[in-house]
Amino acid sequence: MSSVTDVAPVPATRTAEGAPRRPRKRGGALLGLAAWVIGLLFVLPVLWMVLTSFHSEEAAATNPPSVFAPLTVEGYRTFFGVGTGTNPWPSLLNSATASIVSTVLVLLLAIPAAYALSIRPVRKWTDVMFFFLSTRMLPVVAGILPIYLFAQWSGLLDNIWLLVVLYTSMNLPIAVWMMRSFLAEVPVEILEAAAMDGAGLLRTLRQVVAPIVLPGIAATSLICFIFSWNELLLARTLTGTRALTAPVYLTGFVTSQGLFLAQMCAAAFVVSLPVLIAGFAAQDKLVQGLSLGAVK
Repeated sequence: MSSVTDVAPVPATRTAEGAPRRPRKRGGALLGLAAWVIGLLFVLPVLWMVLTSFHSEEAAATNPPSVFAPLTVEGYRTFFGVGTGTNPWPSLLNSATASIVSTVLVLLLAIPAAYALSIRPVRKWTDVMFFFLSTRMLPVVAGILPIYLFAQWSGLLDNIWLLVVLYTSMNLPIAVWMMRSFLAEVPVEILEAAAMDGAGLLRTLRQVVAPIVLPGIAATSLICFIFSWNELLLARTLTGTRALTAPVYLTGFVTSQGLFLAQMCAAAFVVSLPVLIAGFAAQDKLVQGLSLGAVK
């Protein structure tokens, strides 16, 4: 007589060996493919710009565009003034000065303000945050005339320090808004421990708060730097020759003779390099900072 062994059914949530069964991710491959397609849509124009910058003006102006045209560095030679007498370095230096100095000023002002609005909240702090954000809703073109008249009256036209002040005021609201969300994630217990140890406000900000929110500071500073570096309207209106910035210098390749496409692509790639290098250098901090507080 053979014995019968009863075998218990395997739960649907576990494998035959008893390990937890991973739930099937439906549509994962489709979402991955969609992410790649969207990423290529953003990257392809940049790659086309780089490729066009290594073509001659004749090849860049063909219709349809010639992908396999002979490569040349003539566009870069023209941008850097080899044989033409032009000099892009003053405009690049002006953009670097305005962007870096304004970003440092924004951080020096935004971190204490965000600290007061998050860790040491003031009365009606929501109204304060709405006021900060509402200043970004005003189009720059709506205020360009009084700014120009003030600059003309004060003798600050074609002055790089006027752009520093304007870029600081332009980026300060969004920096306060971002830093407030980052500082709200700092544990209050750490601040109380620092206060019990006798740390003042400046020491607390420098030695306790800053290391914790360093990814947020990196993300905020990079965004402010990008906004300042790419700004065109104020620089185009308020500068002439001495305070000329890189975006304004790029517009010089659109002349009455036509659009020098290859030279403009070469110039645009060179001007974009500082932002690309800064983004890659702070990539981990940027992702960590922008995702800070997303998961409770």
